[in-house]
Amino acid sequence: MEQHSQEIVRKHMRFTGRVQGVGFRYRARYAADGMGITGWAKNEWDGSVEMEVQGSEERINHMLTMINKSDYIVIDSIESENIPLEEHETGFHVR
Repeated sequence: MEQHSQEIVRKHMRFTGRVQGVGFRYRARYAADGMGITGWAKNEWDGSVEMEVQGSEERINHMLTMINKSDYIVIDSIESENIPLEEHETGFHVR
């Protein structure tokens, strides 16, 4: 069981709520860098934030907890789906 939790996954996510203009993407980058997670985050025209993250489920969940600790960020919903891994990606980028 322990070994399975360290399996690397990649998720495409969309966050709605008060997620633009509140430091969401920069907080995500800070959390991702601290957790060794790669990917990117960008604002969408409809007020949502789109993000791809790659790492273990455990680290991704911890990253989301860190993002949600801000008093300014209010996440109403998260759509998430697993997608294929990006083999040679380095770092986490704000787009």
